[in-house]
Amino acid sequence: MTLPRRSSAPAAAVAARLRTRLGVAAMVVLLAGCSTEQDAADELAPPSATTTSGSTEDVLAPTSPAPVTDAVEQDLDLALSEPVEDSVYPDVGDPRVDALLYDLDLTWDPADKRLEGEAVIDFRATRRAPRFQLDLGPGLTVGEVSLDGEVVGFARRGKDLVVKAPVTADQRYQLSLDYVGTPEPAPAPTTRRDFSTTGFTITPTGEVWTMQEPYGAYTWYPVNDQPSDKALYDVTVHAPAPWTGISNGHLTELTTDDAGTTTSWQLTEPASSYLITLAIGDYAHSSNTTSSGMRVDYWTPRGLAQHLEQVQGAAASVDWIESKLGPYPFDSLGLVVTDSMSAMETQTMVTLGNNDYVLSPAVIAHELVHQWYGDQVSPSDWRDVWLNEGMTMLMQWIYQDEHEIQPMRVSVTNARASDQALRNDYGPPGDYDPRQFGGSNIYTSPGLMWNELRLELGDDEFYRIARSWLTENDGTSVTREQVFDHWEKETGRELSAFFDAWITGRTTPQPGVPKA
Repeated sequence: MTLPRRSSAPAAAVAARLRTRLGVAAMVVLLAGCSTEQDAADELAPPSATTTSGSTEDVLAPTSPAPVTDAVEQDLDLALSEPVEDSVYPDVGDPRVDALLYDLDLTWDPADKRLEGEAVIDFRATRRAPRFQLDLGPGLTVGEVSLDGEVVGFARRGKDLVVKAPVTADQRYQLSLDYVGTPEPAPAPTTRRDFSTTGFTITPTGEVWTMQEPYGAYTWYPVNDQPSDKALYDVTVHAPAPWTGISNGHLTELTTDDAGTTTSWQLTEPASSYLITLAIGDYAHSSNTTSSGMRVDYWTPRGLAQHLEQVQGAAASVDWIESKLGPYPFDSLGLVVTDSMSAMETQTMVTLGNNDYVLSPAVIAHELVHQWYGDQVSPSDWRDVWLNEGMTMLMQWIYQDEHEIQPMRVSVTNARASDQALRNDYGPPGDYDPRQFGGSNIYTSPGLMWNELRLELGDDEFYRIARSWLTENDGTSVTREQVFDHWEKETGRELSAFFDAWITGRTTPQPGVPKA
């Protein structure tokens, strides 16, 4: 996803300096939750499914064997959630379903642009109901559906897969189905010029990448596609050699035979569906480590050394973030570079596009901060996407300041100068126009709010509270009321008017924070 912003002299100067790898001019935004506006397409074509890159030896990126770890038995109790009907996009997701584990086996044929999928979904019924449903793209044809081993009836209503079987509250079930077809991206709920669809995206040569905020996971697998329902994942991808399928978590299988390449991935900590990634293409692996010794894996297009050079600073960025927000919250981390022009904070495997702006240190740091704010703790409703973007935007400003990219005063001054116009055009960050998802208002307005608190409390106290919020809500989806209560409790201040003014107010608040 990209973030539009009104043009300004500083923004235009930045845009003029930014170019894609092949010299195509790129209009960009120095703000990104999933980052960059680019009207011109990158002209780089990925390799075919049957040949490796013809790059010469002096530009080949260094590679290393991808470490494979043993799969473990998933602890389904970690994924217990309290799903809700979304207040912004109520047509997506079913609060009767609490998905616990998605076990997906996917076969991709790039020549025919055909996906064959087998899905086994462990879930808990949250209430007694005569039927339930999942989201699944209408371009995918469903074969047999079974519940706990018995074939059951189903109906298709657009993207809704309605399973005609009764369920009992708090009982766990296992749903199995197979499906096939050419996935189609979902229309995005936005009026922005830089993107119009979400989900499964096929390049002209048949490579695949996915970005699916606020929804769109349903374009390639059956899912309860709403952020309050976090689940575990086992994903196996079959692709023609030399292509590789990339997803979230640990790589637990990597084999190649006459049939192609098989990779298996296991995500052992629960994630919302919009944080799941799938990328299929001709990838090379490399890695480095953070100062604490955690390995960071990089999956970059084979032969393109520039991509690796640009992303491998991620390990140092993790060190910087840990100094502010505490230890990295998961047990694996990777970054995959795709043919997208944007970036997305997909959990444990950040999905990046292939232009210089998206691969810049500030944008990569932004997406990494989201592993804490957005992934470790996620919103339960899309009205609170600002919970992800506000704190991350502040951290990006601080990163830019401390790494001499842009002074903090410039970032804050620019954000405050544009705040009222953003509220007029898009609405307040906590009450935005549903047709304009991802406007700059959900980034900079709450970023300014958090900065006011930081200035009032001082860095030590501010980061202490920011860390304690993550610890107390680890692995969950939350509401704005919870975060408001937490900051009031930790500061001992009455902050309701302060929060309300920033998050739902129609005018830009004055600087300052109410005293205790």
